[in-house]
Amino acid sequence: METLRIALVALRTNKLRSFLTLLGVIIGVMTVVAVVSIVSGLNAFVTEKLFTLSPDVFVITRFGIIRNQEEFFEALKRKRITHDDARAVARLCRGCAAVGLSIDSEKTLKRGSAKIYGTDVNGVTANMGELRNLDLETGRFFVPAEDDHATPFVVIGSNVREELFGALDPIGRTVWIEATPHKVIGLLRKQGTLLGQNQDNVAYVPLNIFRKQFGVRDTLTLFVRPRDGMPALEATQDEVRSILRSRRHTAFGAPDPFGLVSTGTVQTVWRQISAGAFALVIFISGISLVVGGVVIANIMLVSVVERTKEIGIRRALGARKRDINLQFLAEAVMLSVTGGIAGVLLGAGIAWVLSNVFPLPTRVTPGLVTVGLLLSLVTGFFAGFFPARKAANLAPIDALRYE
Repeated sequence: METLRIALVALRTNKLRSFLTLLGVIIGVMTVVAVVSIVSGLNAFVTEKLFTLSPDVFVITRFGIIRNQEEFFEALKRKRITHDDARAVARLCRGCAAVGLSIDSEKTLKRGSAKIYGTDVNGVTANMGELRNLDLETGRFFVPAEDDHATPFVVIGSNVREELFGALDPIGRTVWIEATPHKVIGLLRKQGTLLGQNQDNVAYVPLNIFRKQFGVRDTLTLFVRPRDGMPALEATQDEVRSILRSRRHTAFGAPDPFGLVSTGTVQTVWRQISAGAFALVIFISGISLVVGGVVIANIMLVSVVERTKEIGIRRALGARKRDINLQFLAEAVMLSVTGGIAGVLLGAGIAWVLSNVFPLPTRVTPGLVTVGLLLSLVTGFFAGFFPARKAANLAPIDALRYE
């Protein structure tokens, strides 16, 4: 305790120098905490919310996951996914338990004088509620017979309800999608805004009423669920790929003329992206910590020179080498840990601001706080090790003579 008290007094004597010494550690730890909290929050977001499919459902699209410009232009040459493709998969795929279709477009919704623009209107088959894990707050989703007869029903998001109906119960009431009235039969549970996108400004209508009203000029999205669940996922994917490749007369060994996407695919791609960004920022943060450690070591060496006579007096009064060693090592560690605490608080503050002011999910965990403090502790220990040894090895007679 006496050693810690002496170290604290020494640091408080030179407040400005101590603060400037801390900056490197503060910036390094702050960056680590902020970046890791963002990456952790985004990973959880992608896993839990961004891709709403069940784990055993996969999607066939014209584009799939585009990683670069070359892949995009190549995808533009592909044929559209059509109703005939879906019928062929439903008829020929023995391992498929459910085959669904979806198409979406931004439309204007209105009720009386109230209007809402840019609503994501999805024309879907009746099994899409289950395939996309749509969570209903009240009402129901439409059934296959209603889709077959192009019944003008609609399931709306909470933002549509707030804009067009206010506090009224929307179930059973009418909303106009462009020039066609639709009866509201279901209300989706509120999802909120994620990554700048309003998840509640959405509406689902039967696919056939969508086709009747707007036509189908764009490509469709094909959803497939295996009959035997996750164990049969890869086998079912291969079966569907074979059917679609056959319909497009794709040569053996040629790449698929469509994109296949599953929950695992999205998560794998995201991990690759986030891992690269994470490694880069951690490297930059590591440089900050190294610079901070070098600054601490430099200041401690200067402190040893300034306090040479003090060290000689302490040694003459009976202080052992390890006492001197511990004193200067404690000063370096206290400097670094203080910077670590400040860095953790600033990093957590940045994460909180990003999460609450901007639509960017973050996650600050006790483990992350512990890692930030341990980084500062280790930095301080290694930065103070050599100056502490130099101070401890000073000869008492030479130290007392020092001017």
